[in-house]
Amino acid sequence: MNLITVSGPPSSGKTSIIIKTINSLHQRDLKVGVVKFDCLYTDDDVLYEKIGVPVKKGLSGSLCPDHYFVSNIEEVVQWGVDLELDVLITESAGLCNRCSPYIKDVKAICVIDNLSGINTPKKIGPMLKSADIVIITKGDIVSQAEREVFASRVHSVNPKAITMHINGLTGQGAYELSTLLYDEGDNIDTVKGKKLRFSMPSALCSYCLGETRIGEDFQMGNVRKMDLGGKND
Repeated sequence: MNLITVSGPPSSGKTSIIIKTINSLHQRDLKVGVVKFDCLYTDDDVLYEKIGVPVKKGLSGSLCPDHYFVSNIEEVVQWGVDLELDVLITESAGLCNRCSPYIKDVKAICVIDNLSGINTPKKIGPMLKSADIVIITKGDIVSQAEREVFASRVHSVNPKAITMHINGLTGQGAYELSTLLYDEGDNIDTVKGKKLRFSMPSALCSYCLGETRIGEDFQMGNVRKMDLGGKND
């Protein structure tokens, strides 16, 4: 089974791109499954069910969805193996710009949209910088010049990645992506012992454990303070 990880900022078009790509994979008689990770709520699983795809969803609740993903990914892989899937796609929640949801030797895709701002690629950390494939969406809404400048910014941040433009509404470009996803040489049956490409965001403080009161007296653990200068500065 090939395992694919798809991540990206909120509302960048991840689900639409995955659905269009799955349609192309089905044309090659490949059996595809999806596991959707989110925070509080998602009905994306209904969209996958409508196209006949085995799907599971997991809601992280109060936990960081990235940490939730890593804590459950081995069980997710075993679910896909039990179903004898050819391709298992995991879709992340809309992640923060510091998230790092990729595993070494597992294909990683980052979806980012042209409307997010021309400086956005510089603001995104490992989620963009360590991806194998970067999908740029919503290119039909901006000019050709804006598309080229945005793609250039993406390339400057991650020059090793394959950069593609895909329209999530029409599916233009999804077939080309599908040809890059499945490779018999990338089959796995477990992710035990594999490593993340980059460390997770670090946080273990009193607020992580349920504290709601504000002030230094209530702050413990991994806390970082801004340097605002002294009173006499």
